[in-house]
Amino acid sequence: MIKDFLKEYFVWFTLYLLIVVTFLITFFLYRLPIDYFITSLLFIGTLLIIISIWQFSNYYQKRKELSTNILLEKDSLLNSPLEKAFLKHYFTLEKEQFEILSQYRQREKDLQNLIKMWSHQMKVPLSAISLMTQTNQLKPQDINRQLLSLDNYVDTLINYLKFYHHQTDFRFERIHLKEVVIEIVKKYRLLFLHKDIDIEIIGDWEIKSDRKWLTFAVTQLIDNALKYTKKGGKITIKMANSLIIEDTGIGILKEDIPRLFEEGFTGYNGRKYQKATGLGLYMTKRILDDLKINIAIISVIDKGTKVILNK
Repeated sequence: MIKDFLKEYFVWFTLYLLIVVTFLITFFLYRLPIDYFITSLLFIGTLLIIISIWQFSNYYQKRKELSTNILLEKDSLLNSPLEKAFLKHYFTLEKEQFEILSQYRQREKDLQNLIKMWSHQMKVPLSAISLMTQTNQLKPQDINRQLLSLDNYVDTLINYLKFYHHQTDFRFERIHLKEVVIEIVKKYRLLFLHKDIDIEIIGDWEIKSDRKWLTFAVTQLIDNALKYTKKGGKITIKMANSLIIEDTGIGILKEDIPRLFEEGFTGYNGRKYQKATGLGLYMTKRILDDLKINIAIISVIDKGTKVILNK
């Protein structure tokens, strides 16, 4: 610590030595009595030692304060303008780090809750398949529907984790949206048949976007339409410089619509029918925002829902 102290006040000690040497040369050149010089040197040297001890004591206390991280704004020994600037900067950084740490802990907590929720959601189709096996009622169509549910849950989880770690990989190209919609409808054809839901696809929309992420977003919207449309209903998909997905489902409460895109929000329908994870529309909105595509939802209870995408 003494070595550090000497480095800290090196300029002052050097200045003192230069002054002593200057006075010595002056006395020598003017042939002044050397006794006067020695007397002055002893007096100034004594003052230097006293001041150095006092400064070292302050230096020691400040080092102790810093090492124990006791930085009190009022009673702190760090009270020079430079030291106060340091304290201000330190407290700002400490506050920022605390906020970052709090956000990180909250995200980790949310991720743990998500995994627990996802485990519960995936148990439903697995239990259904297990029941089919136990009762010897293994119908290919029923198994395929459950496997489709599992596939969707896993796909959504993987894509959520990519967003969680900011690992999006957009590659923009010209896309005929009708091709994307037809692929999704083919994927869900068993559910359309099972629920006896009519599907009507009208028009096309050529758009420059990322095929993979846009497909994921549109899949979430069509999946929601299927979930909340009762048997015998109808889903209409129109395209012409926009995408409109309209269903004859159960609709959405008016007070729930403003919060549909919040992370983890399931709304009344999601809680009542236990079909929502609270991430589908959240991720859809995030993806569409990154793709510079607007989304709007209009819904009336017991009459249906209309989702509109446009540039």
